[in-house]
Amino acid sequence: MQIDLIGVPMDFGAGRRGVDMGPSAIRYAGLQDGLAALGCEIHESGNVEVPIPEMCASDSEPNLRNVACVAPVAADLMQRVAAVMAEGHFPIVLGGDHSLSLGSVRGATQGRKLGLLWVDAHADFNTPETTPSGNIHGMPLAALTGRGDPRLVGLNGQEPAPAVEPAHIAIVAARDLDPGERDNLRQAGVRVFSMHEVDSYGINTVMQQALDIATRGTDGLYLSFDMDSVDPLYAPGVGTPVQGGLTYREAHLICEMIAESGKLVGMDFVEVNPILDERNKTASLAVELILSALGKRVW
Repeated sequence: MQIDLIGVPMDFGAGRRGVDMGPSAIRYAGLQDGLAALGCEIHESGNVEVPIPEMCASDSEPNLRNVACVAPVAADLMQRVAAVMAEGHFPIVLGGDHSLSLGSVRGATQGRKLGLLWVDAHADFNTPETTPSGNIHGMPLAALTGRGDPRLVGLNGQEPAPAVEPAHIAIVAARDLDPGERDNLRQAGVRVFSMHEVDSYGINTVMQQALDIATRGTDGLYLSFDMDSVDPLYAPGVGTPVQGGLTYREAHLICEMIAESGKLVGMDFVEVNPILDERNKTASLAVELILSALGKRVW
């Protein structure tokens, strides 16, 4: 497998600083060595150019904070991911806040119909009309289905259009949803597997259903994994921690089952915040999960 690593050191889609250092933390945690041990051929693509937040801050659109900087970065990432996949390579995008998925997922879907697994404590399905914070990292999944501001839906001046059909999206590990976001999800028909369902039925059953949603009738699946999906006990270095998340083994089983599906075409790992971490614990777990999603096994 030919892997292209792309970092997105961006934190102005979030409400808390620090996730711009996430790509460096994940690289430092031994990602390249781990990929090489799996026999992957690695191309280090460096980082997407990102302005500093002080150049972007604006109060003119409180429901779309820093949109003038988020949208161009996402558009650049979209083009880079599309180019990587056109060469037949596998993109791994390192974040950075979750608004980067506006670009990565849209780039991955150029010329192909993909399903999407969104592993996250949050659904990221707000629009400017429903957001309580104005933080764009709470909006990317809605925009990828064609909902929200045209600058987020139609990156780089493209005609606003859905990148992924709601029927092919599965959100796993959700446990913190805003009221308006819940309405948006119901109207769109997106399948949400909350932690209640993980607790009730087990992660194996949940993932069997989620994989069926993302792979049936598609050309493959894209994984967008927010580290706040994991309980803060195992992943303390995130900007928006929520108690009651995935255990260490549940997170690994999600990635192992994705690898077993043979359908994975690319992935994001986002929201690692080294400022809030404990001795790079969260970034190290991100590396472990990436390797599990690519087929690493104990036996």
